[in-house]
Amino acid sequence: MHQDVEEFFKAYERAISESDASAIGAYYADAFMFGGPQGVQTVQKGDFLKVLPRRQEYFASLGLLDTKVTSIEERSLDWKYLLVRTAWSMSFERATGVKEEIETLATFILERKASTLSIVFQIDHQDLAARVKEPGWA
Repeated sequence: MHQDVEEFFKAYERAISESDASAIGAYYADAFMFGGPQGVQTVQKGDFLKVLPRRQEYFASLGLLDTKVTSIEERSLDWKYLLVRTAWSMSFERATGVKEEIETLATFILERKASTLSIVFQIDHQDLAARVKEPGWA
């Protein structure tokens, strides 16, 4: 694995943990694709930055304590693009005081520009919003 890819995701993880919307936004291209169980959509970074604080507040209200990247598998597509499969561990504390970890998977396509990387496509492989609405939450 390229060291810059690992550093990219560790820094991205720190930005997520600090709930710093502008820092999180810095890892995305000006326009990117987001895919999940409901389909794919094009997202403008400016629009993403507007909704990100509400998303962070929502997960904080569900007891999100921490998000950590646990696995990074990289594959070069060509000189400019990388396919990166990641696994994440999200720690929650339920309203009952019980702590729970949720494992999630996401695949990213990163674009390399000079010495920087940016997310141009993100695929979340589960419906996290549905998962945390299961009985026992909040």
